[in-house]
Amino acid sequence: MARRFSAPYQSEPVSGLATWSRNLAIFSVIVVVVSVIIVRFDFLEIKPAMATFFGALACAGLSILVGLGAFAAIWQNGSRGMSRILLAFLIDAVVLAYPAYLGLKYQKLPKIHDITTDPIDPPRFEALARLRTGDGVNPAVYAGLYSAEQQRIAYPDIEPVELEVPVDRAYEVTLKLVNRRKWIVIDERPPTPPRRIGRIEAVARTPIMGFREDVSIRVTPDGDDSRVDIRSASRYFDADLGSNASRVTKLIEDINTAAEAAAQKPVKKATPPPTKTPPAKTVKK
Repeated sequence: MARRFSAPYQSEPVSGLATWSRNLAIFSVIVVVVSVIIVRFDFLEIKPAMATFFGALACAGLSILVGLGAFAAIWQNGSRGMSRILLAFLIDAVVLAYPAYLGLKYQKLPKIHDITTDPIDPPRFEALARLRTGDGVNPAVYAGLYSAEQQRIAYPDIEPVELEVPVDRAYEVTLKLVNRRKWIVIDERPPTPPRRIGRIEAVARTPIMGFREDVSIRVTPDGDDSRVDIRSASRYFDADLGSNASRVTKLIEDINTAAEAAAQKPVKKATPPPTKTPPAKTVKK
């Protein structure tokens, strides 16, 4: 091994396989970035966009195979290129790590894409139904009892939100949380007589790829109190890898926290207007 650091070694040719491994790894990064941009900004339909992304993963996998071949060649003929192989492996690890993590989640989590707090009467997609059309898009109707049973087993804590605040206050709290998350609100209808049912429909995005996931929220009165039901469903794919359940769970927690704070907030008493002192009567003598 000592001869590899000698002057004659520096004149030895660089392994062509090592160069190919590095170039494929760099190309896979470029294609991944391009595919993310395509999905987030709707430059192409979802199928060609995902084909681009999986093509990038294939390039990263090919880069690893070529790198292993280059390593074997360098070990036998003593040519240079180990630094290029190591760089390629590092890039490939960065490209493939997150998809590998998602693949493990896909194996462990149920294959469902529609999560709701009320499987019997889930909040409907009305304004959002017009956006859930086209090739490869999941329908606007609820996924059904099979999905409800899988949800009950995997996410038993997802239940309707019962609040000890009036329906108007519950709607205001929920809408404020939706806006704080920067979801795109498609429709908002505050609770008005006679039924006093509030509805919010919005579009959320996944953090990296920016896949659209639709959210419908229904706020109904329950005597002097209120109830909030939430539905979150992926627009594409038959498995959401837990993203909708995570979104619904976090929103439930935030609604409960915000509603408790709103209920404990003291009501400002109106200051009565100052009373005018009647003028003193003058007695005529």
